[in-house]
Amino acid sequence: MPINWTISHDERLVLATAEGLVTLPEIEEYFDSVIVAGAQPYAKLFDGTNMELHLTDNDVMAVGARVSAYVNDKKWTGGPAAFVVTTRVNREFVRRYINLSASPRQVQMFETVEKARAWLGEQQG
Repeated sequence: MPINWTISHDERLVLATAEGLVTLPEIEEYFDSVIVAGAQPYAKLFDGTNMELHLTDNDVMAVGARVSAYVNDKKWTGGPAAFVVTTRVNREFVRRYINLSASPRQVQMFETVEKARAWLGEQQG
């Protein structure tokens, strides 16, 4: 599986790592898992250092629309999200994701997992 994740209810933290080719169905499966686990308010660290996105413009719009729908549902509150991305393509995707989702939560991009963890710790502090 291209995206692996763990959900820690004790830490209120979702850690996800994407490696290799990632497509829309993998992203949707990750979203579904977070929602079913009730982890949407938790902090999220998404490590896409070794991720190769394979998404069409329509796929990106679908991701944004899905998250936008979650945001518009008053029962959904998203926790802070830290994305570790090191390539231009992945940074562009995260920027589009942030813009399309229009979420009020704190979201940042980082080049290392260590910086992302430190920032999330500050947000949860």
